[in-house]
Amino acid sequence: MARIITVEDAQDPRLGDYTSLTDVELRRRREPAEGLFIAEGEKVVRRVLAAGYRMRSMLLTPKWTEVMRDVIEAADAPVYQATPALAEAVTGYHVHRGALAAMQRRPLPAVADVLSATGPESRIAVFEDIVDHANIGAAFRNAAALGVDAVLLTPRCADPLYRRAVKVSMGAVLQVPWTRIDPWPQSIDLLRAAGYTTAALTLAADSLTLDELAARRDRRLALVFGTEGDGLRRSTVAAADLSVTIPMAAGVDSLNVAAASAVAFYAVAHGRFLT
Repeated sequence: MARIITVEDAQDPRLGDYTSLTDVELRRRREPAEGLFIAEGEKVVRRVLAAGYRMRSMLLTPKWTEVMRDVIEAADAPVYQATPALAEAVTGYHVHRGALAAMQRRPLPAVADVLSATGPESRIAVFEDIVDHANIGAAFRNAAALGVDAVLLTPRCADPLYRRAVKVSMGAVLQVPWTRIDPWPQSIDLLRAAGYTTAALTLAADSLTLDELAARRDRRLALVFGTEGDGLRRSTVAAADLSVTIPMAAGVDSLNVAAASAVAFYAVAHGRFLT
């Protein structure tokens, strides 16, 4: 059982994993390099632990010590208790959820290993250059809810294990298998070799509609999404097997990637998420 350690100094080196959590550029560089990520909030911390990730330490405000008592008793990592003011001084923001945990990352699997673990009838998503952490988190939550078997991210995509992405996804980034796919879009050949039809979501006028794609009932389907502003690269659309569009009304030209992924996942799920 972990012992609760009260800390009273924001400069305490034992709290190093939690410093400057609002500095996005710093955390983006530091966390992957040091092999850590931050889970925020009771539910997310519990889901991270349930997913089998190893805890490095936990930082709690007094209000949350009893709430997290069972987690503390099961922990073999240090648990630090700090006042809300001290937690804010360390992290750079008011930790209103009161519970933070520094977790150990795992090595990313190879793309081939992720694909080989999917079934003979599967749906995967590929996200190209999505740099917004909230969009990545929401997309993972959609994927988990709507039966997507895996997610692949191009090199420029935001880190799914960044604190905000984990929080927005409500821990779904820990449920859905994922990895980076590189080089891109050349690695579309890996998807094709694994039997996947690749469908690029685009606004091109000669695209299939999403309903037409769903009617094909491809056994293995990879949906490829780009950024809201620029969309997919031309080279990606050219490399994909199909171009697909979500029909729009009322003069709206597109949805943001989180909304578009939810619509597309639902359309091609064929009821898989209901079973």
